[in-house]
Amino acid sequence: MPTLVLIRHGQSAWNLENRFTGWWDVDVTEKGAAEAKAAGELMAFKGLDFDQCFTSLQLRAIKTLHIALEAMGRLWLPVEKDWRLNERHYGGLTGLDKAETAAKHGEDQVKIWRRSFDIPPPAQEPGGPFDLTNDRRYAGIAIPATESLKDTIARVLPYWEGRIAPELKAGKRVLISAHGNSLRALVKHLSNIPDDEITGLEIPTGQPIVYELNDDLTAKDRYYLSER
Repeated sequence: MPTLVLIRHGQSAWNLENRFTGWWDVDVTEKGAAEAKAAGELMAFKGLDFDQCFTSLQLRAIKTLHIALEAMGRLWLPVEKDWRLNERHYGGLTGLDKAETAAKHGEDQVKIWRRSFDIPPPAQEPGGPFDLTNDRRYAGIAIPATESLKDTIARVLPYWEGRIAPELKAGKRVLISAHGNSLRALVKHLSNIPDDEITGLEIPTGQPIVYELNDDLTAKDRYYLSER
Protein backbone atom coordinates (compact mmCIF):
# COMPACT_ATOMS: atom_id res chain seq x y z
CA MET A 1 0.00 0.00 0.00
CA PRO A 2 1.61 3.31 -1.06
CA THR A 3 2.38 5.75 1.77
CA LEU A 4 2.03 9.51 1.25
CA VAL A 5 2.41 12.22 3.86
CA LEU A 6 1.77 15.92 3.24
CA ILE A 7 2.96 18.68 5.54
CA ARG A 8 2.35 22.41 5.29
CA HIS A 9 5.39 24.45 6.32
CA GLY A 10 5.62 25.67 9.89
CA GLN A 11 4.43 29.16 10.76
CA SER A 12 6.22 31.76 8.63
CA ALA A 13 7.14 35.35 9.48
CA TRP A 14 4.32 36.64 7.28
CA ASN A 15 1.82 34.13 8.67
CA LEU A 16 2.60 35.75 12.02
CA GLU A 17 2.29 39.27 10.58
CA ASN A 18 -0.94 38.36 8.73
CA ARG A 19 0.45 39.37 5.33
CA PHE A 20 -0.18 37.86 1.89
CA THR A 21 2.96 35.87 1.07
CA GLY A 22 2.52 33.83 -2.09
CA TRP A 23 5.80 33.38 -3.98
CA TRP A 24 7.75 35.84 -1.84
CA ASP A 25 10.40 34.06 0.21
CA VAL A 26 10.09 34.39 3.98
CA ASP A 27 11.57 32.27 6.73
CA VAL A 28 9.79 30.22 9.38
CA THR A 29 9.43 31.75 12.82
CA GLU A 30 10.77 30.16 16.00
CA LYS A 31 7.29 28.67 16.45
CA GLY A 32 7.35 27.42 12.86
CA ALA A 33 10.69 25.68 13.40
CA ALA A 34 9.29 24.09 16.55
CA GLU A 35 6.23 22.89 14.61
CA ALA A 36 8.50 21.28 12.02
CA LYS A 37 10.61 19.57 14.69
CA ALA A 38 7.49 18.30 16.46
CA ALA A 39 6.16 16.96 13.15
CA GLY A 40 9.37 15.02 12.55
CA GLU A 41 9.36 13.63 16.07
CA LEU A 42 5.72 12.57 15.71
CA MET A 43 6.37 10.84 12.38
CA ALA A 44 9.32 8.97 13.88
CA PHE A 45 7.29 8.02 16.98
CA LYS A 46 4.47 6.69 14.80
CA GLY A 47 6.92 4.56 12.82
CA LEU A 48 6.72 6.45 9.52
CA ASP A 49 9.68 6.36 7.16
CA PHE A 50 10.26 7.64 3.65
CA ASP A 51 12.23 6.94 0.50
CA GLN A 52 11.70 10.16 -1.47
CA CYS A 53 10.82 13.73 -0.49
CA PHE A 54 9.46 16.63 -2.53
CA THR A 55 9.24 20.33 -1.73
CA SER A 56 8.93 23.74 -3.36
CA LEU A 57 11.64 26.29 -4.12
CA GLN A 58 10.60 28.36 -1.10
CA LEU A 59 12.60 28.62 2.10
CA ARG A 60 9.75 28.01 4.53
CA ALA A 61 8.83 24.67 2.96
CA ILE A 62 12.44 23.56 2.43
CA LYS A 63 13.44 24.43 5.99
CA THR A 64 10.36 22.71 7.43
CA LEU A 65 11.28 19.55 5.53
CA HIS A 66 14.91 19.65 6.68
CA ILE A 67 14.01 20.26 10.33
CA ALA A 68 11.47 17.42 10.26
CA LEU A 69 13.91 15.04 8.57
CA GLU A 70 16.63 15.95 11.06
CA ALA A 71 14.26 15.11 13.91
CA MET A 72 13.69 11.74 12.21
CA GLY A 73 17.39 11.08 11.62
CA ARG A 74 16.66 11.14 7.89
CA LEU A 75 18.43 14.23 6.55
CA TRP A 76 20.16 11.95 4.04
CA LEU A 77 16.93 11.15 2.18
CA PRO A 78 16.74 12.36 -1.44
CA VAL A 79 14.82 15.61 -1.89
CA GLU A 80 13.48 17.04 -5.15
CA LYS A 81 12.59 20.74 -5.26
CA ASP A 82 10.26 22.20 -7.88
CA TRP A 83 8.50 25.53 -8.39
CA ARG A 84 5.27 23.74 -9.21
CA LEU A 85 4.86 23.02 -5.49
CA ASN A 86 5.21 26.73 -4.64
CA GLU A 87 2.44 28.56 -2.85
CA ARG A 88 -0.26 30.22 -4.94
CA HIS A 89 0.94 33.56 -6.33
CA TYR A 90 -1.04 36.34 -4.67
CA GLY A 91 -0.22 38.91 -7.37
CA GLY A 92 -0.69 42.51 -6.34
CA LEU A 93 -1.71 41.49 -2.81
CA THR A 94 1.79 40.15 -2.08
CA GLY A 95 3.21 41.77 1.04
CA LEU A 96 -0.01 43.50 2.05
CA ASP A 97 -1.51 43.27 5.52
CA LYS A 98 -4.72 41.24 5.26
CA ALA A 99 -6.71 43.37 7.70
CA GLU A 100 -5.62 46.63 6.04
CA THR A 101 -6.47 45.19 2.62
CA ALA A 102 -9.95 44.28 3.87
CA ALA A 103 -10.42 47.77 5.26
CA LYS A 104 -9.42 49.29 1.90
CA HIS A 105 -11.25 46.98 -0.53
CA GLY A 106 -13.96 45.53 1.70
CA GLU A 107 -14.05 42.15 3.39
CA ASP A 108 -16.29 40.64 0.69
CA GLN A 109 -13.84 41.51 -2.09
CA VAL A 110 -10.85 40.19 -0.14
CA LYS A 111 -12.77 37.00 0.62
CA ILE A 112 -13.36 36.55 -3.13
CA TRP A 113 -9.65 37.02 -3.85
CA ARG A 114 -8.65 34.65 -1.06
CA ARG A 115 -11.33 31.98 -1.22
CA SER A 116 -12.93 31.84 -4.65
CA PHE A 117 -11.90 28.90 -6.78
CA ASP A 118 -11.18 30.65 -10.06
CA ILE A 119 -11.00 34.42 -9.45
CA PRO A 120 -7.38 35.58 -9.01
CA PRO A 121 -6.25 38.67 -7.09
CA PRO A 122 -5.15 41.74 -9.10
CA ALA A 123 -2.00 41.09 -11.13
CA GLN A 124 1.35 42.10 -9.74
CA GLU A 125 2.89 45.16 -11.38
CA PRO A 126 6.27 44.46 -12.98
CA GLY A 127 9.27 46.08 -11.30
CA GLY A 128 7.63 46.32 -7.89
CA PRO A 129 9.30 45.41 -4.59
CA PHE A 130 8.15 41.79 -4.83
CA ASP A 131 8.99 41.22 -8.50
CA LEU A 132 10.89 37.91 -8.85
CA THR A 133 12.02 38.38 -12.45
CA ASN A 134 15.70 38.49 -11.47
CA ASP A 135 15.52 35.69 -8.90
CA ARG A 136 17.92 33.04 -10.21
CA ARG A 137 15.88 30.11 -8.92
CA TYR A 138 13.12 31.00 -11.42
CA ALA A 139 15.37 31.40 -14.47
CA GLY A 140 13.52 30.07 -17.52
CA ILE A 141 10.19 29.89 -15.67
CA ALA A 142 7.19 31.99 -16.71
CA ILE A 143 6.51 33.54 -13.32
CA PRO A 144 2.76 34.20 -12.97
CA ALA A 145 1.55 37.73 -12.29
CA THR A 146 -1.26 36.29 -10.14
CA GLU A 147 -3.00 32.94 -9.58
CA SER A 148 -6.36 31.61 -8.51
CA LEU A 149 -6.60 28.24 -6.78
CA LYS A 150 -7.67 26.81 -10.15
CA ASP A 151 -4.44 28.15 -11.69
CA THR A 152 -2.41 26.62 -8.87
CA ILE A 153 -4.04 23.24 -9.39
CA ALA A 154 -3.27 23.47 -13.11
CA ARG A 155 0.49 23.57 -12.38
CA VAL A 156 0.57 21.20 -9.41
CA LEU A 157 -1.27 18.25 -10.97
CA PRO A 158 1.02 17.72 -13.98
CA TYR A 159 3.96 17.58 -11.55
CA TRP A 160 2.03 15.10 -9.42
CA GLU A 161 1.29 12.92 -12.43
CA GLY A 162 4.76 13.21 -13.93
CA ARG A 163 7.04 12.96 -10.89
CA ILE A 164 5.32 12.08 -7.62
CA ALA A 165 2.73 9.48 -8.64
CA PRO A 166 5.33 7.29 -10.45
CA GLU A 167 7.43 7.15 -7.25
CA LEU A 168 4.41 6.01 -5.24
CA LYS A 169 3.46 3.43 -7.87
CA ALA A 170 7.04 2.13 -7.72
CA GLY A 171 6.56 1.44 -4.02
CA LYS A 172 8.35 4.51 -2.66
CA ARG A 173 7.18 6.10 0.58
CA VAL A 174 6.77 9.81 -0.15
CA LEU A 175 6.82 12.96 2.01
CA ILE A 176 5.80 16.32 0.52
CA SER A 177 6.52 19.60 2.32
CA ALA A 178 4.68 22.44 0.63
CA HIS A 179 2.11 25.22 1.14
CA GLY A 180 -1.53 25.73 1.95
CA ASN A 181 -2.72 26.07 -1.63
CA SER A 182 -0.36 23.65 -3.39
CA LEU A 183 -1.42 21.06 -0.80
CA ARG A 184 -5.08 21.98 -1.31
CA ALA A 185 -4.51 21.11 -4.97
CA LEU A 186 -3.27 17.63 -4.05
CA VAL A 187 -5.96 17.01 -1.43
CA LYS A 188 -8.66 18.08 -3.90
CA HIS A 189 -7.33 15.64 -6.48
CA LEU A 190 -6.76 12.70 -4.14
CA SER A 191 -9.96 13.09 -2.13
CA ASN A 192 -12.11 14.18 -5.09
CA ILE A 193 -13.32 17.34 -3.34
CA PRO A 194 -15.68 19.56 -5.41
CA ASP A 195 -14.55 23.02 -6.57
CA ASP A 196 -16.95 24.83 -4.26
CA GLU A 197 -15.79 22.92 -1.18
CA ILE A 198 -12.01 22.88 -1.53
CA THR A 199 -11.62 26.61 -0.88
CA GLY A 200 -13.03 26.08 2.61
CA LEU A 201 -10.48 23.42 3.50
CA GLU A 202 -8.03 24.77 6.07
CA ILE A 203 -4.64 23.06 6.29
CA PRO A 204 -2.85 23.94 9.54
CA THR A 205 0.88 24.58 9.66
CA GLY A 206 3.20 21.77 10.72
CA GLN A 207 0.57 19.03 10.94
CA PRO A 208 1.38 15.86 8.92
CA ILE A 209 -1.53 14.61 6.81
CA VAL A 210 -1.36 10.88 6.11
CA TYR A 211 -2.89 9.36 3.00
CA GLU A 212 -3.51 5.64 2.82
CA LEU A 213 -3.70 4.88 -0.89
CA ASN A 214 -4.78 1.99 -3.05
CA ASP A 215 -2.33 0.72 -5.65
CA ASP A 216 -4.00 2.93 -8.26
CA LEU A 217 -3.43 5.90 -5.89
CA THR A 218 -7.10 6.39 -5.07
CA ALA A 219 -7.51 7.38 -1.43
CA LYS A 220 -8.58 4.82 1.17
CA ASP A 221 -8.15 7.20 4.10
CA ARG A 222 -6.89 10.68 4.97
CA TYR A 223 -6.15 11.84 8.50
CA TYR A 224 -3.95 14.07 10.62
CA LEU A 225 -1.22 11.99 12.19
CA SER A 226 -1.77 13.73 15.54
CA GLU A 227 -5.31 12.30 15.66
CA ARG A 228 -4.36 8.61 15.34
